[in-house]
Amino acid sequence: MMPLSYATPGEESVIRRIGGGPEVKKHLENLGFVVGGNVTVITAMNGNVIVKVKESRVAINDEMARKIMI
Repeated sequence: MMPLSYATPGEESVIRRIGGGPEVKKHLENLGFVVGGNVTVITAMNGNVIVKVKESRVAINDEMARKIMI
């Protein structure tokens, strides 16, 4: 397992675990990040990560990306 922030752009991964407090987990779940779901890093720059999750593109900061384990 590794944090989403270390994923190779363009490679689809499966979310294994989501860390953080209850509020962070709920926020990420509302954005579409759920355990067992697929996620693809589109690009990472300036501390932000753009990912494809559930047919949508979502931008999250590096801190949030480190809480999502793939």
